Amino acid sequence: MAQNSDFLRGHTETIILRLLTEKDSYGYEISKNIVDSGQGLVDIKDATIYTAFRRMENDGLLATYWGDGVGGARRRYYAITEKGRRLYAEKKEEWTKLKSILDYLIIGSDKNV
Repeated sequence: MAQNSDFLRGHTETIILRLLTEKDSYGYEISKNIVDSGQGLVDIKDATIYTAFRRMENDGLLATYWGDGVGGARRRYYAITEKGRRLYAEKKEEWTKLKSILDYLIIGSDKNV
């Protein structure tokens, strides 16, 4: 049962940056990775992914290059830039703090904040 796009709102770029810290990748592979890792709870639209790619490239968070695909089809690959790595580190720290606070607010005092 996939959730609507509200689930990922505000975190799409951070998720993409995290995936690109592992390896360069192309759009379909990134989208499939998000959906597969979401254990049936996460669905992401192509338009959302590609809009994020354009915005992130314009902001200097990603670099792109053309690679060869299966059967000769060319794929546009995305690579995280140093600026993207710095932003990912900031967003990861922000997420960790926010998660701790939300755990406390939702679960209660049995969680350490």
